[in-house]
Amino acid sequence: MDFFQDLITYEFLQKAFITSIMVGIICGVIGSFIVLRGMALMGDAISHAVLPGVAISYMLGINFFYGAVVTGVLTALGIGVISQNSRIKNDSSIGLVFSAMFALGIVLITAAQSATDLTQILFGNVLSVRTSDMVITLIVGAIVLLAVLIFYKELLVSSFDETMAAAYGLKVRFIHYGIMVLLTLVTVASLQTVGVVLVVSMLITPASTAYLLTNRLSTMIFLAAFFGAASSIIGLYFSFLYNLPSGPIIVLATTAIFILVFLFSPKQGVFWRIIQKNKRKIAIEK
Repeated sequence: MDFFQDLITYEFLQKAFITSIMVGIICGVIGSFIVLRGMALMGDAISHAVLPGVAISYMLGINFFYGAVVTGVLTALGIGVISQNSRIKNDSSIGLVFSAMFALGIVLITAAQSATDLTQILFGNVLSVRTSDMVITLIVGAIVLLAVLIFYKELLVSSFDETMAAAYGLKVRFIHYGIMVLLTLVTVASLQTVGVVLVVSMLITPASTAYLLTNRLSTMIFLAAFFGAASSIIGLYFSFLYNLPSGPIIVLATTAIFILVFLFSPKQGVFWRIIQKNKRKIAIEK
């Protein structure tokens, strides 16, 4: 009960609450397309590759959002250039670029000599979110939701069958890079909440949970957004209650939801599949 009383009283907790919910929603929405398109590794790459931009922004005394977006977009473009203009496959180019960018980020963190502040970017601390961070998250959320709403049909077709999308005249490569830009924006907006290291979990886990419950993309998006928001609220509650780091607790919350659905989902759940298997076995024996 103290949590809800403090939520009404303290402004910093209100900012954390709003920001964490928005992060959960936009991660669930864009994560649905990442999961369907098999781009989980790309999400991991982008989340790590923004670190140099964060460090540079810190050294220049500007909001880390700007530097992180630039390095994230450059990383996505770099991966595409390497995979499309050489014999190197996409997964190898992802590993090559993101590991180099992450290493550069660590070097720049050392040069900045302020690991204490930048550690929050690595692992997240939503309780220290500033008004500017909250506003940026809300703006990114509006952009992502609007883009998905406007280009839903194009995203739907290209996510399930790129060959058919190209046959319909859709610019498949343009859509791909558009998703990369949205992914970068969502990743940067999530840094204060769950951090560089853990943001990929918020992108993948709620969407994967929703994927076990439905075969419709629209339903999957709504469920993923709901699971993302719910896990953010649960994680924020327990992190505040027991004075634990917010990012890891939020990730553990979304993982716990996934495990429950994985076990007890009506169609895909392990528990129900075992029951159905045993019923069929008994019927055959009779």
